[in-house]
Amino acid sequence: MAEEETITLIKRDFIRNLAKKGRRVDGRAFGDMRPITIETGVVSSAEGSARVKIGKSDVLAGIKMAMGTPFPDTPDKGVMTTNAEMVPMASPTFESGPPSQTSIEFARVVDRGIRESGCLPLESLCVKPAEKVWVIFIDMHVLDYDGNLFDTGSLAAMSALKSTKVPAKSQDMGEDFPLTLGNLPISVTTVKIGDTLMVDPGLDEERVADARLTDSSDENHIVRAMQKGLMGSFKPQEVLDIVEGAMAHGDEIRKKVMAIK
Repeated sequence: MAEEETITLIKRDFIRNLAKKGRRVDGRAFGDMRPITIETGVVSSAEGSARVKIGKSDVLAGIKMAMGTPFPDTPDKGVMTTNAEMVPMASPTFESGPPSQTSIEFARVVDRGIRESGCLPLESLCVKPAEKVWVIFIDMHVLDYDGNLFDTGSLAAMSALKSTKVPAKSQDMGEDFPLTLGNLPISVTTVKIGDTLMVDPGLDEERVADARLTDSSDENHIVRAMQKGLMGSFKPQEVLDIVEGAMAHGDEIRKKVMAIK
């Protein structure tokens, strides 16, 4: 048995035994999130940017906008694309080279939460139907990984979008103006370890979890997107409890995003 596998088994037993006693490794209650910090305007060359930390997990998101042509099936809508970079300096488990399945899933989960919520009305990015629209690039860079990248990246992307100014002046279209946003989706992830649900898993909790569920809900408490991960399962009541908790956390986190100018 490899040394890493042995360590994981030891951690699994330790974390499970703590959970049975009603405790977590870092002392949090099962429903508590780690401290959240949001810093915007960190990349001067971007139309919008934000660096978000949840605990020690650290993600930088930047927004670039360019003029382009719409897709043929959506001639009156702008285009949004989301990418994620997970470089080895952020975690020994990340590898250099082409995007991994983990980074692809990470980008897709963040993209889906934004896209399905309709918080970014792509119609507002249309300049001339079938000919000219704004293309928005959301680029996320993982600076440090200590669990729960989905929520950290989602919050970084939303905060960057909230701080974005459309570069109209560069296209001789008048003064730059804030990007139009609607209901803001907030992503909250919960894992299941044994019979215990834990919000905002740290890295060790994430590594030994049986199942993971990420809920993205808007300010009207409408679930806009979900992502189930790992091999374990959730009971129907557990899913309802997870959604209820995610919405409560979302209300508090959303206030931080709404305060961004």
